[in-house]
Amino acid sequence: MARDRFSTATRLKALGSQTAARVYRSQSRRQARRSRLTGRAAFLALVVCSLIVALAYPMRQYVSQRGEIAEQEDRVAEAERRTEELRDEKARLQDDAYVRRLARRHLHYVLPGETGFTMYDPEAQEERRSDDATADRPWYSNVFDGIDTADRK
Repeated sequence: MARDRFSTATRLKALGSQTAARVYRSQSRRQARRSRLTGRAAFLALVVCSLIVALAYPMRQYVSQRGEIAEQEDRVAEAERRTEELRDEKARLQDDAYVRRLARRHLHYVLPGETGFTMYDPEAQEERRSDDATADRPWYSNVFDGIDTADRK
């Protein structure tokens, strides 16, 4: 008979109120978790931002110094290459035939018994004369004028 007292409608009502209480409790727990998670997330974000700000300047310095190191390494490599070229040139200058060839080419030297010729391009000669007002004078006059001008300065 106790069973008859509770009708289906009463049972459903009681079941509905229990379910509503469970849902309400779970929602309040979720909200409590969310509020704790949000506080933790905010703190974590604050810590991450602080680390980024604290590491930004040293990282910039590191990157710029790496660039400078790479530039200096390039300069060292260029200096080593130039040193090697100079060593090769020094070794070539020890050879008398190479020195004679340089003297003939650059200084227009000739060996005894040879006849040296110098050819002038008439067009280039005309351009040089028009550019230089002192072209009509002998070359040694121009040299002495240059020396006198240098002494006055």
